Amino acid sequence: MTTRRYRCQLIVCLFAGGSLLAGCGTNLKRLDAETPAVAALDANDENDPLEGFNRAMFTFNDKLDRYLLKPTAKGYRVVMPSFARSGVSNFFNNLGEPIVFVNNLLQGKFTSSLSDIGRFLTNSTIGIYGLFDVASHLGMTRHDEDFGQTLGAWGVGEGSYLVLPLFGPSSLRDGTGRIVDYFGYPPNYMEETSTRDKLFLMRAIDRRTQFLDAGDILEQAAGQDPYVFVREYYRQSRRSLIYDGNPPRPPPPDFLFEEELPAAPANGKDPSEANRPPRP
Repeated sequence: MTTRRYRCQLIVCLFAGGSLLAGCGTNLKRLDAETPAVAALDANDENDPLEGFNRAMFTFNDKLDRYLLKPTAKGYRVVMPSFARSGVSNFFNNLGEPIVFVNNLLQGKFTSSLSDIGRFLTNSTIGIYGLFDVASHLGMTRHDEDFGQTLGAWGVGEGSYLVLPLFGPSSLRDGTGRIVDYFGYPPNYMEETSTRDKLFLMRAIDRRTQFLDAGDILEQAAGQDPYVFVREYYRQSRRSLIYDGNPPRPPPPDFLFEEELPAAPANGKDPSEANRPPRP
């Protein structure tokens, strides 16, 4: 019983930790293009009242990733050929399609939701349980939606920034969304716990492997304060996802519209009289 408990704890750690970098959004692979915008953001953001706790969790997650998750992912990439890794990734992407379908439906994206269910049915059958992404070749684009994005589309604010132990960067809104999405993930309802645990473990390793190269870019781009970089990049990525890559621009600062009154001359005369010709 004790051995099983420790095994389950390890699986939970690996499964949850697989989203440490994924929490920054799948756009992490485009860090090179986004770095200047992120670096220009204010490091003293007022929407981070839990910064002390968040930094502690950030350090914990970083060490977990450095000493456990990243070495495991590197070993997995060495022993598994690329076609096999692609099949594993396709399989887990297909398991997540029902969650994407429901959230697109809740957001009123009916065309996308039809594509999502079409992808799931096609890949689950012709694609052999999702091992092959046949749907993409048939023109059914894969989407990235979750309940955190749905809440954002409904107008719910992100709330305070929050770094979750094991799960990485989040917010009060997105953390709530994670709980809802949990109940939509099919393996959670498997009666065979051994198979379910193996799926969780494999998914964690697969997710971390996908972000090996992006993680190296992150380490190079983060600068002196990786915590601030990850926080702001996460916020930008989530905002972009909520608005499907076209977020509204913030209004310009008020001082741009302030009219400056002409300075009074030293002699106290009206400036408008300065260039007038003398009266006869």
